[in-house]
Order: sequence, then C-alpha cells, then structure tokens
Amino acid sequence: MLLLGIDTGTSSIKVSVVDAVTQRLLATAQYPETEADIISLQPGWAEQSPDQWWENIKQAILKCHATGLYEPKDIAAIGIAYQMHGLVLVDANQHVLRNAIIWCDSRAVETGEAAFQAIGEEHCLSHLLNSPGNFTAAKLAWVKQHEPELYSRIRYVMLPGDFVSMKLTGEINTTVEALSEGIFWDFKTNSLSEEVLNYFGFDKSLFPEIHPVFAPHGYLKAAVADRLGLRSGIPVAYKSGDQPNNALSLNVLHPGEVAATAGTSGVIYGVSDQLAYDKASRINTFAHVNHHLPEQMGGEGVHTNRTGILLCINGVGIFNKWIRNIAGSNLSYAALNDAAAGVPEGAEGLIALPFGNGAERMLNNRTIGGHLLNLDFNQHTAAHTIRAVQEGIAFAFRYGLDIMRENGIHPTVVRAGKSNLFLSEVFTDAFVETNQVEMEFYEGDGSFGAAIGAGIGAGIYPDLASASGKRRPISITSPSGLSHYEPLYQRWKAALQEKLDQ
Repeated sequence: MLLLGIDTGTSSIKVSVVDAVTQRLLATAQYPETEADIISLQPGWAEQSPDQWWENIKQAILKCHATGLYEPKDIAAIGIAYQMHGLVLVDANQHVLRNAIIWCDSRAVETGEAAFQAIGEEHCLSHLLNSPGNFTAAKLAWVKQHEPELYSRIRYVMLPGDFVSMKLTGEINTTVEALSEGIFWDFKTNSLSEEVLNYFGFDKSLFPEIHPVFAPHGYLKAAVADRLGLRSGIPVAYKSGDQPNNALSLNVLHPGEVAATAGTSGVIYGVSDQLAYDKASRINTFAHVNHHLPEQMGGEGVHTNRTGILLCINGVGIFNKWIRNIAGSNLSYAALNDAAAGVPEGAEGLIALPFGNGAERMLNNRTIGGHLLNLDFNQHTAAHTIRAVQEGIAFAFRYGLDIMRENGIHPTVVRAGKSNLFLSEVFTDAFVETNQVEMEFYEGDGSFGAAIGAGIGAGIYPDLASASGKRRPISITSPSGLSHYEPLYQRWKAALQEKLDQ
C-alpha cells in the first residue's frame, strides 16, 4: 500500500511516494526544475497563478511515476502540504478569479494594522493569537477595497491547500488550521471570528465547510485519476500548511519540540499546549495539525490545545538564490557552498542583512530591504559574499529565536530535513554555533510528511504515534560549546539595529 504526498511550495512542487508499512521513500520528484517565478506587479507585491500550481502538480506526479519504482495504482491515499497564508479566490464554477496573493506579499500591512487597532489589540491577541497583520484576512480586505467587481464574483475564499484539494476532488472545504493561519479563527469561541468578519464586512458564506486535518477532504475524480494514472475514488485524506506539516514529518507534535526549515523562507516552529501569543505579534501562533485532536487519534481529549508558534524570516533561500544569480547562475548550490567554505568565519567584515523579501513580522512588519555592508572592492570576492549571506541568514534565525525564548520557547534540540540551506556546512555550522542548539537531521521533505499525513487521515495508521514513531535522524550536529560566533552575531545585530533606527 502506497501513499502520495504533494507539497505546493513557492519555488516548486515536490511529490513523494512512500510505502505505508515501512515508511520507505520510494520515489520523489520536483517540478519545475528551476525555481518558479514570483509575480511582483508593484514593489512589495507577490503573486502566483493557482492554475500554474495545478499544471506543475500534474507534471510532478507524472515525473515521479516515470521513475518506474512503484505501481501508481497501488497508491491508496493523497496528502497535501502547501505554502501558508496565501489567498485563492474562485467563482461558483470553481474558476480562479485572480492570481493568488501569497505569503510574502506586503500590500495589506496597513490594512491589517488598522484592523488591529479597530478590533482591539487585547481582543486580537487573546482570541486570534495574532494581530491581523499581513495575513490572508487582510489580503482579502485589500481585494474587497481595490477590486470590488471581482470581489462580488467570489464564491469561496480558500488557502492554497484547499485549492489543490478542489482540483483533485471537485469538493471545496477547509480546516481550522487553515482558517487560523488566515486569521479568520477565534480560538476562544472555536469558530469563525465574528469580529474579523464584521469589521471587514465578509459574509460567512464565503468560507467553505470545515473538515478535520486528518480526514477525507474528497475523493479523486475519475478524469483526474485517468490523467495521472491513479485509481479513481482514493481519498485526499490530509492537508496542512507547510510548517505544521514539516513538524509532523519530523515528529514534532508535543510541547517543547521544535522544527526548522530553510527554504525560500526560513522558519522556527515550536509546539505549545497554550493559547499563547507575542504581545508585539513578531512571532505567530496557529493551530497545529493535532490541535483538538480526539484522544483515540493521539490527542489527550477533544479540547487539547496544540498550537504551533511560528517565527518566519521571509528572506532565506530567496537571498541565497539571489546571490547565486549574481555570482553566476551556472553555478550549482553545491559549488556556492564550497566557495563559502573557503572564506574565514565572519567573511572578513562583510555583513549581510537578509530582509529583502517583503515586510518581516519579526521586525514589527518593517520592510528594511536586504543589505550588504562594509563591502571592500579590493578584498571581498564572490565567495565572501556567499558566506556573508549564509551567515547573515543564520544570524537572522538567532535574532528570531531570541524572541521565541522571550515567549517561553527554549529548545535544546531542533529537528530539520537535510535539504535546502541545511545542505551547506557553512550555514549549518553558523546556525548551530550561533544558536547553541543541537540539530537532528532527517531524510525527506514536506511531500514525505504529506504522504504520512494521508496515511493517518485515511485510517491506514491508527494514530499519530504509530505513524511517526519510526522516524530516526540520519545525522546530528552539536555545538562545540565555544562562542566563537557570538561576537560576529553581535556585530551583525548592531548593524541591523542601525537600519531599524533610520
């Protein structure tokens, strides 16, 4: 029995096929091969085409089939992971009305801040666990204000995973997790937030029926099954935002456990049993995949809180990609990593601030741009710049993790997939030494987690423990106990503060 996982990322679609019994990764594929574009019609805007996501998903699945490493008809369930906070709008015929406004789009910052003040800071933080900020609700309000004719044709408001599920099954539904990441969910009333809907003037009918994260969200349509070589009627049995899903794949399910990713954006994600929030909303709290999970599925009762406290840095892999294009796009990322390793720690004074991908929540929704500081034309080479970029990203993680420590998250071990920037020894060493935490690395990416989630939702695994208990790290990196990166971090932090004070 096989499971198919789909990860709808910003840069590409990744799919994995996993043996349900052994949890062995049988095959994986990515499409397109090069990073997908982000459409930026104005500074600070970021959009992608949902219809292009769907085309890429089909190509990725067919590419995975082409490996010949499994029988596609043996796939019994499908799971979906997706880039969080995106806004997808469809009409009554399930046609997409406009490009998706994705997670790193900054156009609605002022809209969200006005809502924060009008609804009330205390109410937003205690009920929504966040300010409305630049999340999906504020993006929808922007469309309502600036594109009223289009807004009038909306039948359903969806997150990206809801859209993918719709294309596979023809059915439209959502989850509490998705609504919480969109800042539509009231954690105290366990319902759509009346205050958010009333303030923005959103009708409840725009929001689909709510399903559990681990449950059938629909069944594969015959026409789609024929196109993809799959069996008709198999369930889409799981959908989750990419960070909660990454945590699931790393067996990060209980209070105190922490996961990290370093893809297009960078994330530290810690699990809590509290409805906690940061008073400045620099880090954000959403429903985790096992929030209010029934006891028989691995929870501790119907009302068990399991929240994910998320630190997001927008400019991580995208900064690494940018420097690759500047240094020479013919270079592989492995070649970039090797070049960085040939430069001393601290890049001989060169400092990189990785904040050039929209408003940064941990900087109080400021947009300060990316910066290379202290550049010496006679001393610094492309390799220095690559190292400075990777160290600057690691320092940004430390800055954010210190905020999480202020809010009660004190990890001693962080789990991550051995992928993306964690393939760089320079970045991994800088991360571990700067943060003084041990890192456990695991095989597989978000699409692996989505496949395991599908097995849970389809009832192939009886509970979360049986689904995640087989995971073992493929490597562990521990800090040396020396603080040789600390002065470099303090120098970087002072440069950041100078920019924030301008």
